[in-house]
Amino acid sequence: MSEIPTVSARRLKELARQGNIDVIDVRTPVEFRELRAVIARNAPLDSLDPHAVMKERNGTAGDPLYVICRSGNRSSKACEQFIAAGYANVVNVDGGTQAWDEAGLPVVRGKKSVSLERQVRIAAGFLVFAGATLAHFVHPWWIGLPAFVGAGLMFAGITDTCAMGMLIAKMPWNGVKNDAGCSVK
Repeated sequence: MSEIPTVSARRLKELARQGNIDVIDVRTPVEFRELRAVIARNAPLDSLDPHAVMKERNGTAGDPLYVICRSGNRSSKACEQFIAAGYANVVNVDGGTQAWDEAGLPVVRGKKSVSLERQVRIAAGFLVFAGATLAHFVHPWWIGLPAFVGAGLMFAGITDTCAMGMLIAKMPWNGVKNDAGCSVK
């Protein structure tokens, strides 16, 4: 696969001043609600449909689609999905929303929440602690629980995917209530 083009947050802001650009943020709705670039709209990676996003575009099909996340990792995965679906004119925002905010560019700040990364660390730590404790006090076979979590973390590191993170992202507390009071994930 060819290398995905990138753009810095500052350059993206310059492009926005020159005309209408289309930016999607592929973080979870909770992360998007907490802090987002003022010009971005939400299209979460876990439910990303490249064809649907392209139908809703602000610009023409020939204009680039800029993809942003927290730091640039998930947005590069989203760019790969767009390219695989036949849309080559996608650009990853280098450094993501974090770089956008650090550059002092306009953001929308909302309700704070526990990041998905922290939730995964909390869940993994709890499972390892619980498994080790149960193995010591209840039955030695409980040692399989921390071993399973450790194997999952190794797999996540090697493949750059995280099943636990995808599962936690779907939990009710990670949904955002819309104006009608319904949870949106």
